Amino acid sequence: MILSPNEIVDSNDQKWQDSRFGALASQLDARGNSVDSLLLKLSSFKVAVPSWALGTGGTRFGRFPGGGEPASLEQKLEDIALLRDLSRQTDNVSLHIPWDNPDDPRALAQKAEDLSIRFDAINSNTFQDQKDQAHSYKYGSLCHGDAAVREQAVAHNVDCIELGRQLGSQALTVWLADGSNHPGQANFRDQFQNVLGSLQQIYSHLPEDWYLFTEHKPYEPNFYSSVVNDWGSSLLLATKTGERCLCLVDLGHHLPNTNIEQVVSRVLMEGRLAGFHFNDSKYGDDDLTVGSLKPYQLFLIFNELLDFMEDGAIENPNLAWMIDASHNTKDPLEDLLQSLEAIHIAYAQALLIDRPALRAAQADNDPALAQEILQDAYRTDVRPLVAEARVRQGGAIDPIRSYRSLSVRKRLVDERGVHTLATGL
Repeated sequence: MILSPNEIVDSNDQKWQDSRFGALASQLDARGNSVDSLLLKLSSFKVAVPSWALGTGGTRFGRFPGGGEPASLEQKLEDIALLRDLSRQTDNVSLHIPWDNPDDPRALAQKAEDLSIRFDAINSNTFQDQKDQAHSYKYGSLCHGDAAVREQAVAHNVDCIELGRQLGSQALTVWLADGSNHPGQANFRDQFQNVLGSLQQIYSHLPEDWYLFTEHKPYEPNFYSSVVNDWGSSLLLATKTGERCLCLVDLGHHLPNTNIEQVVSRVLMEGRLAGFHFNDSKYGDDDLTVGSLKPYQLFLIFNELLDFMEDGAIENPNLAWMIDASHNTKDPLEDLLQSLEAIHIAYAQALLIDRPALRAAQADNDPALAQEILQDAYRTDVRPLVAEARVRQGGAIDPIRSYRSLSVRKRLVDERGVHTLATGL
């Protein structure tokens, strides 16, 4: 389904928005902020939606899909267009292969062009066995001791590059589940060297304008050891693979209480940060709605990112942004709208930090003042500012409210049926 611009405009309470935005704009002007500049930055900040996030997620105990889910990749693109029209905070999709391997890449590219949707990084899957697969990944893929298994995994990644090239993508994300579950099961050094050699083979197939993204995870599904278990291992692989090999940071891929903002600073310092997979967590890789548990941490991460995005003192390629969450009990589109909102709120708050004053407080060893400067920005209710950036692009003031008032899910159920099941989950 497609929402008409008039439907979204009619769902907006413009008088309410004008009132609250006017009050905030006056405050920001008085503090020396350029409201027009802030709106421009917010309007240009887009976050990719992964193809697998458009259906109901699940756990090893079960999955409870809702009605009207996208049963094809084309319908997934239509759902991303819905998110785009409501939020104006996304306009690109990240595919996961082979979950969403198109039968006709050219037709898919045309469908995306018709909807004004771009293709972000292609994600390879060598953590599951696929139908008719010659060799199993039960004991690893790129790390496997059998060269034939590694060659199969490398070939899959090369196929992903070719598909991405046809669709207009410019990056390949490689996440590895490789590791071991029992002491003595594998040789740590041999596994790491096998992964490095495999990544170097994949890297040799990259087009000159492409990037290769590595991604770390401390545990799961291998709970004794993971080959790429932390940001240091990811950075080591990247530096040994090539200049266009960068490190992704998934906010759930850290042990409890890890200082993720410091990780961001370290990887940026080396010019190797690929970007982010946004989610939130209570225990580990929970893949919860962005900002639902640790919004202040998200704000502090953006504080570090702005050293690159605003100050220009760091040499690092442009960053890739993607939501990576699992919507087990929520309507997936509502959850994605909430995540997009949380990301843009954190970004807007970080834009309000008085960075010269913060630097001065740091230089003067004044932790109390530094905290006041950060929390002054964090405690500012920037929701009217974020909403204004949406409205000026034709989006909804309150995307969830518009989504519900326009009965989007009911209309999707009427169009697609009650028992549709999203692919790739």
